[in-house]
Amino acid sequence: MALSHPAFSGVSRQHLGELIEELAPRWEAARESGLHEKRGGARRRTAGAGRKQKLVFVDRLLVTLVHLRHGLPHAALAALCAVDRSTISGAIREVRSLLAARGFAVPDRPGLRIRTPGDLFAYAEAEGVDLRIDGTEVQVRRPRAGRPGRKAFVSGKKRQNTIKTTTFSDGQGRTLFSGIVRPGRMHDQTAVRTEGLAEQFHQHPTVKAEVDEGYRGLASAFPDQVSAPPKKPKDDASLGELHAWRELRRRQSSRRICVEHTNAEYKKWRPLQRYTGRREDYAETHMAITGLVSDRSARRPTRRRTSTELMPLRQTAC
Repeated sequence: MALSHPAFSGVSRQHLGELIEELAPRWEAARESGLHEKRGGARRRTAGAGRKQKLVFVDRLLVTLVHLRHGLPHAALAALCAVDRSTISGAIREVRSLLAARGFAVPDRPGLRIRTPGDLFAYAEAEGVDLRIDGTEVQVRRPRAGRPGRKAFVSGKKRQNTIKTTTFSDGQGRTLFSGIVRPGRMHDQTAVRTEGLAEQFHQHPTVKAEVDEGYRGLASAFPDQVSAPPKKPKDDASLGELHAWRELRRRQSSRRICVEHTNAEYKKWRPLQRYTGRREDYAETHMAITGLVSDRSARRPTRRRTSTELMPLRQTAC
């Protein structure tokens, strides 16, 4: 099928094969469970009898990937597959939830996945990984006039209706976790308090993180764990203090910039550039896409910092 090309699906054919092997049994089990509940008991005929499926699982996975990668409308995908639009909508709804539930791949740990912030901090503490934290926002459709909570999505930064998420990466910009979905009006520091990130730093005192100005409160609460950009000197500061501030700010930004590149990877997928679907489905869409991105980033080899310590090759006579 032409849709299996990486230009359409956004994943390599090897990655596609791994997804089929991983998700096909789960989809089949969920389907059988739904049919069992609908029938009210065990099947009366052998497997394979009755009406045939219009889309097998591989086709359902492909149309979901194409929809997530390019944002193609369900009607367009239905025309490509010669099926009804409702068939495509049901397929995307089923497979997207499976993709979102997979979690995030862990570098150098095949088979291990992170699904909650608690898993993330436990992994970072066990492996000695310094985290990079940053928020990003995606423009969404404006709620209907008169709808309660309409102003909650208006971002103070972009002056548009947005949904915000928080991204966690390692020092190489590889995705470790992305989520904590919230309305665009909510500040990053508010999300830290409401989602329990501060509590995670309390429970894991050896975990360190690099953040931007939006998490200044978190850095003030955990000065030994969280590093934020240094504060600008006062107007009457000396020239030397200004130069030192700029240099410290540059170094901190250089350590933190990799998480900005991680967010840029997400924006290659059309729904995370501007989301036009139902806002209730955004969290699931975001988790599905970022989980796929983490699969690819986890394959990047870990760069080891070589030691600069000088070691004698042989004993020297004194």
